[in-house]
Amino acid sequence: MRAASSLTTERLTLRRWREPDRAALAGVNADPVVMATIGPVMTAADTDAMIERIEASFDQHGFGLWCVETHSTGECIGFVGLSIPRFHAAFMPCVEVGWRISSAEWGRGYAPEAARAVLHDGFERVGLDEIVSFTAATNTKSQRVMHKVGLIRREHLDFNHPNLTDDNPLRPHVVYGVTSLEWSTSC
Repeated sequence: MRAASSLTTERLTLRRWREPDRAALAGVNADPVVMATIGPVMTAADTDAMIERIEASFDQHGFGLWCVETHSTGECIGFVGLSIPRFHAAFMPCVEVGWRISSAEWGRGYAPEAARAVLHDGFERVGLDEIVSFTAATNTKSQRVMHKVGLIRREHLDFNHPNLTDDNPLRPHVVYGVTSLEWSTSC
């Protein structure tokens, strides 16, 4: 499947990654406030590798994690998009909607605005049957976004993240999801 060239919302453009975006995303990934409920901060090299994986996903699957830029500044503020998780859990295989936005931009509604566009694209263009999202049980901000965009809590799918140690407070994860039928009846 061929990837869309971009998605546009009222205030945002979701697009493929460009070379100047690497530094902006590296800043987001190195921010301890952003990463507090995700995992350890990432280096610039980690971010470069991440962008390479994202671009490979667009080429292979026709979807990925979009660079999010605001119309007002034209600058990268993070990512929102679809991905295929690289670990095993009971509800896999699956496609996840996820986001990571600069902490300086929190509270402006950018994550839900972009996530709605991504969900629409995932169901309408990509033709997915279901999209999930998951986060650490302590990440109430992301859980609020999940609720705002119409994802439904799937308590029976909650899991302990296999890549985190038993004593890591981020290990317990909650799962939300929405099927294409649930999405179409809620819009």
